Amino acid sequence: MTQTAQAAIPPTMTAVEIQGKGGPDVLVAGPVDTPRVETGQILIKVAAAGVNRPDIQQRIGAYPPPAGHSKLPGLEVAGHVAAVGAGVTRWKIGDPVCALVNGGGYAAYTIAEESVALPVPADIDMIHAAALPETIFTVWNNVFERGGLKAGEWFMVHGGSSGIGTTAIQLAKAFGARVIATAGSPEKCQACRDLGADHAVNYKTEDFVAVAREVTAGKGVDVTLDMIGGDYTERNIIAAAEDGRIVQIASLGGAEVKINVARLMVKRVTLTGSTLRPRTREIKTGFARAIEAKVWPLVAAGSIKVVLDSTYPLANAADAHRRMETSAHIGKIVLVV
Repeated sequence: MTQTAQAAIPPTMTAVEIQGKGGPDVLVAGPVDTPRVETGQILIKVAAAGVNRPDIQQRIGAYPPPAGHSKLPGLEVAGHVAAVGAGVTRWKIGDPVCALVNGGGYAAYTIAEESVALPVPADIDMIHAAALPETIFTVWNNVFERGGLKAGEWFMVHGGSSGIGTTAIQLAKAFGARVIATAGSPEKCQACRDLGADHAVNYKTEDFVAVAREVTAGKGVDVTLDMIGGDYTERNIIAAAEDGRIVQIASLGGAEVKINVARLMVKRVTLTGSTLRPRTREIKTGFARAIEAKVWPLVAAGSIKVVLDSTYPLANAADAHRRMETSAHIGKIVLVV
């Protein structure tokens, strides 16, 4: 039997819908039906929702939600449990949680899978908690599980001042790696160094391949996390160490690439990639348990911090997207409900 909060959950709620495909102006706030929990799910009364690049891709029609899930944008939220579905045992009404969701985060209420929700770490407010799930799930899976980053290895992240980048720098350093970050301005490079990057490369004025070769004494980079694609792919292979791993998580610079396969073979480089949203509940549950055991204590201890660029009211989601599309931001952008 589904529990309900003492204060009745309203039948409708305010949410941001994508009305058509196009620029930020297609994001329109208005009333929609409040979602209902099903078995194994919780309903979260949203306090804040993170803004991410995939939201922009969804807005322009390039990243549709998985079948059967909310068509509203928003992949991560923080708030309090408002209702629980049948079979839910971990959470009770009123619990503070943050969660990775398959959509629906830009709303007053959203559905999350019980097993993919995480407790809000101690001394973390809801705005900062909302900025944790998407980046940490992405970095943990791609850098540590898929990329196999180990202590003492060289790690390179492109877009080091982004939400993903600022998280990747901190996690890599926390687990003993040496970090090279690329960014597009002196200010962003300094932000990367402030977070612990051993070297920061201004990609507008420096060649990250040459820098990587120099700082690694010719060895090359063991693991690269790339969201650019395009001509970066071949350059990542050139910069890679023998048995290096390159993990692709986006293709902002182009999805079709030309590479020298012989160079890949000689170095025994692994070129791989993934997208998080379509993965099954069971797989995401595995990520959540590993993160709660290995990363959440670092967040609670203050070793991993959310770098917050800016906040916007939910109704101003279009402005938040405009901010992200300038690429001027450093860290996360969050909507406040």
